[in-house]
Amino acid sequence: MNDLTWDTTFRELFERCAKLHAGGDTRAVSWFTEADKTFLDDIGHTTQEFFDFVDDHCRYGAEGPTLETSLLVAAVRRDYFRVVQKGQRSGKTVPPGDLPPKAAAVDGIPWLPRLIVKARAKLKGEMDPDTMFGCGGDRAFFEQHKLHPADFLRVTWAAGDDDQVIIDFAKTGKM
Repeated sequence: MNDLTWDTTFRELFERCAKLHAGGDTRAVSWFTEADKTFLDDIGHTTQEFFDFVDDHCRYGAEGPTLETSLLVAAVRRDYFRVVQKGQRSGKTVPPGDLPPKAAAVDGIPWLPRLIVKARAKLKGEMDPDTMFGCGGDRAFFEQHKLHPADFLRVTWAAGDDDQVIIDFAKTGKM
């Protein structure tokens, strides 16, 4: 992988997959070549995570994630994967049942406990294939609180185990 142009590779893959999706191939069974899989693995991404962003982008249009948002989220994961994890996956997965309930709240903010756990799992590459960081519920939260998902991930990374830093960010939008 060329570190100088990885974002271009990501964009081209996203656009190619979105075109396949628009053409009716919505299951992604044949979307990824071995080179694509290697590229995604090199940036700490999975084909399922990539599919989820493309699928929501295509199905929800302006209400879904943009290519740019997908790239920014992938960039945070890539940085975490390379800097903190030294390019090594943890081998763990956070099962959906381990996520706080959707109705759970902290400091009067519904969805936030769930989103904190999902953000940490996304950073570490521990998302269950049936869970998406940036799903419709997450997008509604980000919209309501005027937060960008990539910024939320960066704050989560910076906060470490300190949930209060993330809670304060959700309340104020300031890092």
